[in-house]
Amino acid sequence: MEMGDTMYYRTKKTIIDHLREQATIYIFMIVLFLTGIIFGAVIVNSMNFIQKQELFFYVERFFQQMLEGQEIQNQALFKESFFYHMKYLFLMFILGLSVIGLPLVWVLVYLKGLVVGFSVGFLVNQLGFDGLILASLAIAPQNIIAIPIYLIAGTLSMLFSLSILYRLFSRRPTDSIFQPFGRYVASFSVLLAGAVFAALIEVYISTPSMDRVISSFFG
Repeated sequence: MEMGDTMYYRTKKTIIDHLREQATIYIFMIVLFLTGIIFGAVIVNSMNFIQKQELFFYVERFFQQMLEGQEIQNQALFKESFFYHMKYLFLMFILGLSVIGLPLVWVLVYLKGLVVGFSVGFLVNQLGFDGLILASLAIAPQNIIAIPIYLIAGTLSMLFSLSILYRLFSRRPTDSIFQPFGRYVASFSVLLAGAVFAALIEVYISTPSMDRVISSFFG
């Protein structure tokens, strides 16, 4: 019991120290993500009436297919959602292994915010308060976990990329890269495990909630 408590407090202290030391980079990632959300909403407002109607036609057709029972099985939906998260995280992981990949990490975090901002903005723009309810039930639940995962992944990629840059230009002898790389791999493995929970929430909470909302709005 004491060993478990010691490990818990040690892990907690490590996380708190990490957040305190890297607060600037985390804030940068959050600002980047929020900027993406804002621009996503701006894109919705800049679309003309015809563009919005054409896009909403496809959204309505998707809703209609759900009402008609053309649903994806939970297992297939989970696999699709998890593999999406896995590919996104793997791309961030790979980009963090090189200095030139750092700007692309920023782009990925920004695009994540852009997609969320556009999706929520478009639903609210077209459906008003009903769109806000739909976004809250269909988009928000899994993103409560997914967004922090991507922000942490972006931060870790940036930190590892900067550590490589430091080693390249440092005149002083530096420690081996293998230990930081091991921590980097372990951290992304934990994030990947978190992505499993995000996918499960999307399948078993968001999708059924969306079904009920769509049935009440369009049924």
